[in-house]
Amino acid sequence: MNAKERIDRLVGDHAARLSERLQAHRAQLFPPDARRELRKFTSGEVADLLGVKDAYLRKLNLDGRGPSPETRAGGRRYYSPADIQALREMLEKGAKSPGTYLPGRRPGDHMQVIAVINFKGGSGKTTTAAHLAQKLALDGYRVLGIDLDPQASLSALHGFQPEFDLLDGGTLYDAIRYDDPVPLRNVIQRTYFTNLDLIPGNLDLMEFEHDTPRALIGRSGNLFFTRIGDKLAEVQDDYDVVVIDCPPQLGFLTMSALSAATAILVTVHPQMLDVMSMCQFLLMTSNLLGVVAEAGGNMNYDWLRYVITRYEPGDGPQNQMVSFMRSMFGDHVLNHPVLKSTAISDAGITKQTLYEVEKSQFTRGTYERAMESLNAVNGEIEGLIQAAWGREDR
Repeated sequence: MNAKERIDRLVGDHAARLSERLQAHRAQLFPPDARRELRKFTSGEVADLLGVKDAYLRKLNLDGRGPSPETRAGGRRYYSPADIQALREMLEKGAKSPGTYLPGRRPGDHMQVIAVINFKGGSGKTTTAAHLAQKLALDGYRVLGIDLDPQASLSALHGFQPEFDLLDGGTLYDAIRYDDPVPLRNVIQRTYFTNLDLIPGNLDLMEFEHDTPRALIGRSGNLFFTRIGDKLAEVQDDYDVVVIDCPPQLGFLTMSALSAATAILVTVHPQMLDVMSMCQFLLMTSNLLGVVAEAGGNMNYDWLRYVITRYEPGDGPQNQMVSFMRSMFGDHVLNHPVLKSTAISDAGITKQTLYEVEKSQFTRGTYERAMESLNAVNGEIEGLIQAAWGREDR
C-alpha cells in the first residue's frame, strides 16, 4: 500500500466495498422483490402471549370465533401477528376488566417515552431497545421505535440499510431540523411487526449536532431540548409507548431525547471498565441535565432503571459487580438480567431478534433460557409502564 495514499480515499474505498458487500448479504437474505414478514407463532406461543390456555384457542377455532389459524403437519396451529391482534380485540370485548387483552393507554394516560441509553459500546443498548419494542408490540401495545443512533443498528434489525433505503432523508432529523422541518408522520415507517412503527436512522442525524450550536448562537428556532418532545406531541394519540435508541454519546440529540422521555432505561454490562464508564456517563448526564432543567426543560421521570445485559451467571467477577450495583442503586436495578446467549447473537447475524427467529434453529435449552431472560426483563418494564398509568395490580 502506498504510504502516501490519502487516508480519506482509503477509508472511502473501504466504506464503499463494505456497503456493497452488506447490500449483497441483505439481498441474499431478503431479496429485493420479497417483502420481509414476521414468522407465524404456534398456538402455544400465542396462548402465552394472551394469557390463556392453548385448549381455549382450539375451542375458539372449533366454534368459528376469531381468525382461523394455519394448520401444519401434525395438526400444529400457527397464527400471524395480525391474527394475534385480532384475537386480542375479540377477547377484550368480553373481558371482565378493561385492559386484560389490550393493555395500552386509556383516557387520561400519558404516552410513555422510554429513552434507552448508555455511553459505552457493547452494552447491548440496541438489542435491548429492539427486543423491548417488539415484545410490547406482541403484547398489544401500539409502539413507535425511534433510531436516534447515526450508526442505525436498530434500523438494520428491522430491514433498513440506511445508505440504500434513506437516500433522500427519512430520519428524525428531517422532523427536528431548524429549517423547514417536516411533520413527524412523514418519517414514520410501518414495519412487518403488527403494532410497531419505526423512524429509522442514518448519518443525517449528526447534522442536528452541527446545526444546534449555530442555532444557539443565532437564537433561531425553539430550544433544542424541546424539539423531539414537540414532535412526539404530533402523534401522541397514535401510540402507547415510544422506545428511543439513543446515541452512545451525550450530545444534543441525547439531551433532547432525555427531555422528551418519561422514563430512562440504562443498559449496563457488569464489568469493571463498563461500570467505571457508566459512572462518568452519569456524572456528565447529571451536570448537563441540570443545565437543561434550569433552562426550562422537563426532567421529571416516571422511572429510571438499570438493566444488566450480557450477564453470565457463572462468572464470579460479574456476580460481584451485579451485587455491587444492587447495593448502590437498590430497586433501581431491574430484578432480572439479560443473559449473554448465543441464541441472541446468532439471531443478530441475520439481522433479526430472538422474537423473530424460529425456535428450531437453536438447541431447545439455549433458546428457552434466552427467551425466558428477555421476557422477564420486558415483563418488569411493562409493569413499570402500567404503574406509571396507575395500574399497580396488573
